Amino acid sequence: TLFIDEGASRLVKIHPAVLFSVLDHYIRRTEGQTRVVGTLLGYMDEVNGCVVVTNCFAVKHSDKKDEVFLDMAPTMQDLHMRVNPKETVVGWYATSMDGVSIVDSSSLIHDFYASQCHDPVHLVIDTAMTGDHVGIKAFVSNPLSVNGMGLATVFRQVTAELETSEPERICLDRMMSGVSLDNINSNSSGDGEDGEAETVSSLSDLSHEMQSLEGSMKRLLEMIEEASSYVDKVVDGKIKADDETGRRIADTLASVPRIRPEVFDRVFNDNLQDLLMVSYLSSLTKGQLAIAERLSATN
Repeated sequence: TLFIDEGASRLVKIHPAVLFSVLDHYIRRTEGQTRVVGTLLGYMDEVNGCVVVTNCFAVKHSDKKDEVFLDMAPTMQDLHMRVNPKETVVGWYATSMDGVSIVDSSSLIHDFYASQCHDPVHLVIDTAMTGDHVGIKAFVSNPLSVNGMGLATVFRQVTAELETSEPERICLDRMMSGVSLDNINSNSSGDGEDGEAETVSSLSDLSHEMQSLEGSMKRLLEMIEEASSYVDKVVDGKIKADDETGRRIADTLASVPRIRPEVFDRVFNDNLQDLLMVSYLSSLTKGQLAIAERLSATN
């Protein structure tokens, strides 16, 4: 098994939920297991010529010298196809082994997934945190043969990038800017009603979606101002026009629905009320859980 540490022209887009699922699988691995393996689900974006990974599921496996056993992989695939037929098998994932991305058994597992889909993608998550960060690499493979005789499997590294939908991006922003658990624990360590009030207040602050909405609107306004400034400079002849940028701006404007201002205000206010209701119910639930936890601790 060989691998080339150079990026290829192929692109793999990965949704954040996939990375969280892989890391959760690794955290819950059985004692003594060095790495975990699973199946990647998604679809092929024919327009952009890239593979989009939207979901995954864990697969029990055992490595031996020249054999690899994958338990329940086809069964889990059939179950996922019943729930979401649009998601098909696009490859497999594995965590690194002591920082090594490709090992001898990788070619055997890749051959299995090659029978499940065309040109599968191999995603490797570096849980050894080489360089103090969780590295992500994607590979595709080609057989290496001489005179028609297969000698090895060559893994070529391809470009991998993170793709987020709007709800995922808002959630990630909130996770990165949320209240630290240390502050919550320090507030909950107090005694009496004041301690309980501080705990509930801190927990309710965790789900303050209005801040995320405000941040999204500010970023949207900044991007609109930047695009408007670019168009003004092109019209004035200060900078040279770029065809690709112009097409992207035109596609963005075409995607904006034509709606009367009064109708937009009504729809926006309705959705805002729904958001506030969900935020209130979430805060109320977290408060009840905090109270129940205190009661169970005292008993």
